[in-house]
Amino acid sequence: MTRRVGLSARRIIGGLSAIAMLAVVSGCGLLGGSEDKPTDAAATPGKVEKTRIKLGLLPILDVASVHVAIKKNYFKDEGLEVEPVSIQGGAAAIPGLINGDIDITFGNWVSFFAAQAKDAAKSVDGLKLINDGYQAKPEMFLILTGPDSSIKSPKDLAGKTIAINTFKNIAELTAKATLEANDVDPKSVTFKEFSFPDMQAAVQNKTVDAAFMVEPFISKAQRAIGAVSVLDAASGPTDGIPVAGYGTTGKFAKENPNTVAAFQRAMAKGQRDAADRPTVEPLLVEYAKVDKETASLVHFGEFPTTLDATRLQRVATLMKTYGLLEKDFDVKPMLVPAPGS
Repeated sequence: MTRRVGLSARRIIGGLSAIAMLAVVSGCGLLGGSEDKPTDAAATPGKVEKTRIKLGLLPILDVASVHVAIKKNYFKDEGLEVEPVSIQGGAAAIPGLINGDIDITFGNWVSFFAAQAKDAAKSVDGLKLINDGYQAKPEMFLILTGPDSSIKSPKDLAGKTIAINTFKNIAELTAKATLEANDVDPKSVTFKEFSFPDMQAAVQNKTVDAAFMVEPFISKAQRAIGAVSVLDAASGPTDGIPVAGYGTTGKFAKENPNTVAAFQRAMAKGQRDAADRPTVEPLLVEYAKVDKETASLVHFGEFPTTLDATRLQRVATLMKTYGLLEKDFDVKPMLVPAPGS
């Protein structure tokens, strides 16, 4: 009897072991349930450290990709909520990054490089560039005058006053380069700061002789007051020049690597979709406050999908040429590679 009980017990234990082994191999529990496929932990994006980010933006065409990404829930899909914060330009936004008023900002490369070269953000481990934003094409960087102006050609800009959105930025750099290419001494020109929305009035009431405008303000001024283009600042030595992108502080990037990576993934999709006019035009009406006809007339630049050091180095080289940098500057250490790059 004892022998029979022992034999039965061994059979039961053996049966349970076989069932347990089968469960492990098949990936199923004894109580049933769906199959759990193995996951690659390295391929799974980490949880974002900060779900709500304050993002510095201007009401210009250059940032259309952000609004596309918001509209199509690309940020939301990454666990992010973007709070747009109005800025006047990249140079003006950098103090906001340093003191924490904004987490990430759109800005022109000139302002980012100039600030980094001066160690302006040393207290927050410097500045880091996380996403490309915009690259020049013809007719998207124009110096405009009023229809009754005596300025008819680039040479007529000598000795005149030109409105730019901020000093020592991409506008000043490209203006100086193209003025010189048209035999105008850049030192003879006076630059005066105005926000983009205020430039049309400044030209109209002759507070300035001309204004360096971007879209959609170019098309708006041309339609509203008959503004006339006298110089394309994205031509000759600045043809196809990288314009702007998105940056943060080294401190923020170090403390929030998953948040930055999530931002980069969402923006890659936004940049891709921003090349489609039918997608962008209605958004311009919303965030740039222009009418549908003006939105249909704007000249698009390019929305690069990769952050390339070689391309951006061209900007730093021009900056040294025109006195916006005192010495050679290597942009590569500023770049934060996107996931998978």
